[in-house]
Amino acid sequence: MANTWWELQILCEPDLEDSIFWRLEDFGCRGTASESKGNSSLIRGYLPTIQTQLLDLAALSLRLRQDALCVGLSSPTLRWELIDEEDWATSWKQYWHPQEIGDRFLINPAWLPLPETNQRLVIRLDPGVAFGTGNHATTQLCLESLEMRLSEVPQSFVGSGNKQEHTVIADIGCGSGILSIGALLLGAEKVYAVDNDPLAVQSTISNRTLNEISAERLIPALGSVDVLTTLLEKPVDGIVCNILANVIIELVPEMSAIAKPNTWAIFSGILLEQSKAVADALEKHGWVVATLWKRKEWCCLNVRRS
Repeated sequence: MANTWWELQILCEPDLEDSIFWRLEDFGCRGTASESKGNSSLIRGYLPTIQTQLLDLAALSLRLRQDALCVGLSSPTLRWELIDEEDWATSWKQYWHPQEIGDRFLINPAWLPLPETNQRLVIRLDPGVAFGTGNHATTQLCLESLEMRLSEVPQSFVGSGNKQEHTVIADIGCGSGILSIGALLLGAEKVYAVDNDPLAVQSTISNRTLNEISAERLIPALGSVDVLTTLLEKPVDGIVCNILANVIIELVPEMSAIAKPNTWAIFSGILLEQSKAVADALEKHGWVVATLWKRKEWCCLNVRRS
């Protein structure tokens, strides 16, 4: 008998989308998608029943209402129903469409054909169960920040003579590999990508193949910064880290140890009210916050070594 899944359907105000995506992914959803329903948004998320009970769903509903109250918006409505494994594998994908991000990127679902005419850098993506589809504000902010950092680099760095062609980057908490692939398309030479979730590492490997990136340029590994220290031949030129604020704070000393005197970094996954605590931790270890970009309740810190 096939495994069964909960399909969650959340009707909400559009301004709540980002916080709901974050809450669902933090809750363990395996695939999320949204569509417009009049003046509202309908968000779908999928959870295996083996890991989720009805009491868990009731608790999630309460948290979603509390999140809405905190930002002064009306409470979303949550419904759920059971679906089979085969239905889950295709259900959420039908609601996820190509998405332009920043000035240069187009996120194209792997199961859809590539656009016939397109001037953007295309990231083909099948996130599987990993975080990082480009829907979330934190991912978008990171990709836009990478554009700024690597803005002069053409899609193919080979033989370009560009100053960025030897740039080596660490992607900490790589998820689907979307930021690693984005950095490579912008011209970085190599990315070391780590994640504590083996499913995320597998997703990054799969998406590396989808985007025809060589194994020498994108190197995924299971673990965190401690694993990077064993993989790296020398300190990195850049760091991207889209995880939770408290984890960033905890990892700052280790990330500082793999940085050069002129290394830059992009940190996101940070709620606006958490930004000061993250900035303080960075400054204690010799980083300077150059810019803070925000989108709704989320922010991204662009920093450099002092």
